[in-house]
Amino acid sequence: MNIRELTEDLEVKYLAPDACLAKNSRGREVFEEPCESRTCFQRDRDRIIHCKAFRRLKHKTQVFLSPEGDHYRTRLTHTLEVAQIARSIARAMRLNEDLTEAAALGHDLGHTPFGHAGERALNQISSCGFRHYEQSVRTAQRLEKNGKGLNLTFEVADAILCHTNAVAGTLEGRIIEIADKIAYINHDIDDAIHAEIITAKDLPEKPIKILGDTTSKRISTLISAIVNDESRSIKMPGEIRECFDILHTYMYETVYSNPIAKSEEGKAMNIVKYLYMYFMAHPEKMPEQYNGIIEAEGLERAVCDYIAGMSDTYAIRFYEELVIPKSWSVL
Repeated sequence: MNIRELTEDLEVKYLAPDACLAKNSRGREVFEEPCESRTCFQRDRDRIIHCKAFRRLKHKTQVFLSPEGDHYRTRLTHTLEVAQIARSIARAMRLNEDLTEAAALGHDLGHTPFGHAGERALNQISSCGFRHYEQSVRTAQRLEKNGKGLNLTFEVADAILCHTNAVAGTLEGRIIEIADKIAYINHDIDDAIHAEIITAKDLPEKPIKILGDTTSKRISTLISAIVNDESRSIKMPGEIRECFDILHTYMYETVYSNPIAKSEEGKAMNIVKYLYMYFMAHPEKMPEQYNGIIEAEGLERAVCDYIAGMSDTYAIRFYEELVIPKSWSVL
């Protein structure tokens, strides 16, 4: 037996009966010979970590647009926190940690520049619509590697697609949705306190009393509630869910709609819409790799793909080159 086969054998012996075993994967869209040392899900994880879209996440906004300071979350740090929480849940429940980690690392690959503001802008202006979870799968399977795609397994792609508002086909996939929520609510509280939008004393009393008064305590409480739920439904039970919902509502009302946190969102949306109209009028300004998408799926789809792949900094720089006059002199 090679190393992969030994690992697959260990999965059979160790993982829970409702776990997704690597050897039982539905496979890839394009068949590939198995790796000798890695399972299919380990291979997916490595492909995601090494892809260009993953690296670009470090320059994409999470909640605060262009914040001053080094410690605010970006889309990349958010992704890493989701992966940590998801792995903790999977390990405690004896589910497939490799599948869980791969999906967590890939769940936001398709996010636009400027976070959900960019997503809303593209969804408003493009007739084909735009949803980041669909774009994440598209980025991985269609756009990466100059159009060849990463050829992820069905289970990883399904978990990425379903992380926002659908039920994944595996328990590991369902972990991603709940880990995403646990991560962003808690790290957004931390960022909002750091930005002096709220203080720790402003947080609702009941959730803080029950879930914990620090980020670490709250995350630990939420993870424990999920993994100790005998139903294994990957849900927060009873009062824990109620407290989380109170905190969730508080953040939407106090932070996510706060003029300080969102003061630049209108400008960001205008940048995305301007770039969209520009590339619709000048498709030749996009890289040559998008010509194939234009021919196969239309110009709108190609423009959405190109803009969605931009980092915040690249989108701003391109916009400035188009609209801000440059100095010149007469010789």
